[in-house]
Amino acid sequence: MAILIINDQEIELEDGAKIVDAIEEAGVPIGCSNGVCGTCEIEVVEGMDNFSGLNDEEKDLGMEGAKRLGCQCTISGGTVKITY
Repeated sequence: MAILIINDQEIELEDGAKIVDAIEEAGVPIGCSNGVCGTCEIEVVEGMDNFSGLNDEEKDLGMEGAKRLGCQCTISGGTVKITY
């Protein structure tokens, strides 16, 4: 099981799960869910190695460093802490 921490709330997810539903329930605004609007931008505070790599949609929107699109991220396992 993977753990996603957002606003001090721990959410258990299956390894390999997309995080979009969990972050939406936690209050992250979700616009299109396709990676083109940028509404769901998050910042990874800890555990970047436990996320999937940047995809083309994120690269097109200029995501770099700790910035990611929540609708595009998959958690591979371990623990990831994010803010928005």
